[in-house]
Amino acid sequence: MELKMVGNSGTVNATDDIFGREFNEALVHQVVVAYQANARVGSRAQKDRGAVNHSTKKPWRQKGTGRARAGMTSSPLWRGGGKIFPNSPDENFTHKVNRKMYRAGMASILSQLAREDRIRVVDAFTLEQPKTRLLAQKVKSMGFDGVLVITDALDENLKLSSRNLANVEVMDVRHANPVSLVRYPAVVVTKGAVAKLEEMFK
Repeated sequence: MELKMVGNSGTVNATDDIFGREFNEALVHQVVVAYQANARVGSRAQKDRGAVNHSTKKPWRQKGTGRARAGMTSSPLWRGGGKIFPNSPDENFTHKVNRKMYRAGMASILSQLAREDRIRVVDAFTLEQPKTRLLAQKVKSMGFDGVLVITDALDENLKLSSRNLANVEVMDVRHANPVSLVRYPAVVVTKGAVAKLEEMFK
């Protein structure tokens, strides 16, 4: 598989095992869902009828009023009452994905990006100063509106410059993930990062 350089200034040879696989939609969906689920924090919590702040006094007498029987206002049937099956803060959202499946899913995404001509290679991607304006101009000069930049060595200037750009994300190749790869319309990868991707997901 040959990957195009930015500006169509040439091509870079890449292994077909990573950039020439068939697209496995079911596997990619599983990997993306698992990645998002594993990033969730189980911080939500609800109260059951024993935890809500209500009086235990019987709202009205048992018989003779014509209304339904009621024992206390903390009943789940009442507005403001406790939940029957409340969410717990220690809820576990993790999805297990085997390492072999994750690697195959990432290779499938990278291969589809290459087929759709959404991935470009550069020799290096650096900035002289940590300024958002410089990075925005650099990305625009390459012809991209929204882009994911994957580098083999992320310097401080790039990291600081990209924090305030909603349509640009810069990351080290070690942090490449399926959600970011799927999210952005274009991906720019340095030559060093291509070699590392081939090593990581072979």
